[in-house]
Amino acid sequence: MNKLAAMEAFVRIVDKGSLTAAAAALDTSLPSVVRTLAALERELGVRLLNRTTRRIHLTDEGAQYLERCRAILSAVQETEAAFSAGRAEPQGRLAVTASVLFGRRFVAPIVNDFLRRHPKVTAELVFVDRVVNLIDEGIDVAVRIAHLPDSSLVAIPVGKVRRVVCASPEYLRRRGTPRAPQDLRAHACIRHTGNARRVDWQFRVGRRSVSVPIDPVLSCSDIDSSLEACVGGHGLGMFLSYQTASYRKEKKLSYVLEEFETEAVPVQVVYAQSRLVAGKVRAFVDACVSKLRQARFD
Repeated sequence: MNKLAAMEAFVRIVDKGSLTAAAAALDTSLPSVVRTLAALERELGVRLLNRTTRRIHLTDEGAQYLERCRAILSAVQETEAAFSAGRAEPQGRLAVTASVLFGRRFVAPIVNDFLRRHPKVTAELVFVDRVVNLIDEGIDVAVRIAHLPDSSLVAIPVGKVRRVVCASPEYLRRRGTPRAPQDLRAHACIRHTGNARRVDWQFRVGRRSVSVPIDPVLSCSDIDSSLEACVGGHGLGMFLSYQTASYRKEKKLSYVLEEFETEAVPVQVVYAQSRLVAGKVRAFVDACVSKLRQARFD
């Protein structure tokens, strides 16, 4: 039995939701897929899937094995791509997504440099403040600021951003500096809503997570307007550190309550798991990872 081929068949069965769909995706027959799965389970000595007439379900052992298979297939794929990437000039359409502000500040310059070095590539940038489904929307690479539970995506960490509370020096002189999260109740707050519905801010006090309700003087879905209101002295705001870094450097904003910040959020370069990654994608991922690991997000 070809173990790598069997692993790929198992992953396809899970991703497609049925043995029939997996057989079509692998361009083979249903009996062949059934035999491959049976041989794999027999060799491992465990049942990987519970099958009914309508659905398949991963067993506990199957879920663990699926994670290992994805990692192994990804490693093989990356090794193959590393050798082929040097022999072929990247070409074709490259679609990249990121959140709006992060995309403008960090991703667009990387894409522009990549296009200068690889003139056979054309790029489409999709900067939106929502999670884009890479497969459904035809996206090659995403830069995401989040923990990613979806193991069907390859995620390469490149850094972290903090969730910070800040205000203009003028506001802090006028209203005082909060020393603990509960002090926010006595302060004016600016709420950047984004896609969130919550009207409280999260902190960590010792080992405890603490939620502090706020009564905002301004709520705004646009990040630039929210930041300008904060810089203008209208109140305290909570933002991601890459959003405020330039203002802090220019001393237009000061951070407060730093000792109560929640865990930093990872920045990750993400692309879809597949058996073969196009040379343009592999080359851009490498360039993006290298550049972003040199960037400062706070």
